[in-house]
Amino acid sequence: MDQKTTTKWTFTSYQKFVIALLAFLQFTVVLDFMVLSPLSAILLDELNITTSQFGLVVSAYAFSAGAAGLLTAGFADRFDRKRLLIFFYTGFLVGTFFCGIAPDYRTLLIARVVTGIFGGVMSSVSYAIITDLFALEKRGRVMGFVQMAFAASQVLGIPFGLYLANHFGWHSPFLLIVALASVVLILVIAYLKPINEHLQLQSKNNAFVHLFHTLSNRRYLKGFSVTIFLATGGFMLMPFGSAFSVNNLGITLEELPFVYMVTGLFTIGFGPLAGKVSDSFGKYRVFTAGSILAIIIITIYCSMGLTPMWLVILMNVLLFAGITARMISSQALITAVPDPKDRGAFMGINSSVMQISGGIASAIAGMIVSQSDSGKILHYDTLGYVVSGTVILTIILMYFINKMIFGPQVEEPRLKRAA
Repeated sequence: MDQKTTTKWTFTSYQKFVIALLAFLQFTVVLDFMVLSPLSAILLDELNITTSQFGLVVSAYAFSAGAAGLLTAGFADRFDRKRLLIFFYTGFLVGTFFCGIAPDYRTLLIARVVTGIFGGVMSSVSYAIITDLFALEKRGRVMGFVQMAFAASQVLGIPFGLYLANHFGWHSPFLLIVALASVVLILVIAYLKPINEHLQLQSKNNAFVHLFHTLSNRRYLKGFSVTIFLATGGFMLMPFGSAFSVNNLGITLEELPFVYMVTGLFTIGFGPLAGKVSDSFGKYRVFTAGSILAIIIITIYCSMGLTPMWLVILMNVLLFAGITARMISSQALITAVPDPKDRGAFMGINSSVMQISGGIASAIAGMIVSQSDSGKILHYDTLGYVVSGTVILTIILMYFINKMIFGPQVEEPRLKRAA
């Protein structure tokens, strides 16, 4: 293998550190959102709230995150990305702390808004850093490792969070996240180098003109349109996933952490594998394959009744395999849409679009499903059909994104290692 090809496929020691740091950071941010899903079975009873109210708790984070992303997008390319990361991550830490001491539903709702204002911007800043530091042919693998945070939040965070919630109350998982996030913040401040080369590409236009130009760019609008529907699936299914597992599938609260843990262990392995395959064989191909798998599992899973735990685990493993392939390949493709001078603004708006779309989806999900007197979640199968429809739509929309990036051949050129 020649030196040029080796450079194309390998990472420097500092790049490896950045990947690990961003993955750990994403772990805390994702866990903050993910932990609400398994707590749904507990919060519905302890706070004496309805499914619609719980859906609002989830969507409150998404709506505030979306608004914050949109408001800050015009300024995102005018500051050192490290400084932006520190500012918003500190705010996220403070908001999560208030979730950990919230005494009632109303206070928790307000705390989720505060957390969303800061936490919702984290992914856009992280993706802008990834796009600045890593070439497109490497981004699938980078996204694969960073997206491991999603799985790790299940393997380590959610089971332990459920354990803490069952033994020390539902506030304790949020306080655990605060402790972990404090460590990450120290590492960011101490070791992350400034990321400011994009500042040399900025025009003299003010932030709002920059925001308007980014929003009105037809190329970018195509990327935002895909993101709208990409956000739908997770925000619709996951908020009521644990309640469905407990009340419909017959999984106990004691068994639920094990289900999440096994699923997460498999998903951790899927992440880097999906990233490597998407870099080697084409990101759109991997996206399409993952989407088809997700559709099949969703339509079956959402219609199931009492089910043995081993089958519930198998279905979850297959579902998350499809979701992981979709998310890693799609995020890697979307990072190729913006020009270098617009990356921060594009990622900020894209994150905002995702959060707002997810918030709407979560609120709609809360209206579609309901809970019977016996505790069962009703109309979850309808929710599955709606999600499957949006997945089909994303396959079509992503086709045009892939064509826009790679030209009329409509497929990503395969990356080959030299013999």
